[in-house]
Amino acid sequence: MKIIILAAGIGSRLGNPFPKPLTPLKNGKSIMQRQMDSITTYFDINDITTVVGFKKNLIMEQFPEVNYVYNPFFDTTNTSKSLLRALKKHRGNSILWFNGDVVFDPQLVSLLQNEMNNNQSFVSVNTQSVSEEEVKYTLKDGFVESLSKEVKNGLGEAVGINFIAAKDLDVFINQLENCDDNDYFEKGLEMAIAINQLQLKVVDISAYNCIEVDFKEDLLNANKII
Repeated sequence: MKIIILAAGIGSRLGNPFPKPLTPLKNGKSIMQRQMDSITTYFDINDITTVVGFKKNLIMEQFPEVNYVYNPFFDTTNTSKSLLRALKKHRGNSILWFNGDVVFDPQLVSLLQNEMNNNQSFVSVNTQSVSEEEVKYTLKDGFVESLSKEVKNGLGEAVGINFIAAKDLDVFINQLENCDDNDYFEKGLEMAIAINQLQLKVVDISAYNCIEVDFKEDLLNANKII
């Protein structure tokens, strides 16, 4: 199994002059360093690939041990195309991927590891919060039916940590290729569900702290949980 961290974007809403994953937390570590520490507690660092773009050298210099994929169009494409570049490097593998701006409890990875052993594709969700700005979901017959920011009456919100089983990877790659440049990767999952009958479960991680840092308020909240 392989791990992918999406860290190519500019993250303009936070206003940093450097990649958002390098945002320092109150303990002195960056968001990405905290992610790396948590992930490598359970997985080999050599299985991590980070997708970089904006000021890529700043990330690569701080984390020289991991593998890298470069999205040269980081300023004109969204996460669907960044993730696509990395997935193509890992055909035949199951993939756990993280948005590079997520601050989470390290124990959360253990919960996900148990779910991954079932070889079932899933998205991690928080059912205690349904923010208008976040990616929301609905279910049908126990599997995800819709997954986007535009979902109405969502049952919860996706937290930016997801798993695609090897058996589903080619279908997902094909749909990411069909996505528009400005689509989020969730669009590829939605299309695979609608067109290829991809069965995508949800894993409720509401018992754990997990915050995607988009705004300064998010950063304040993230600093409260570390």
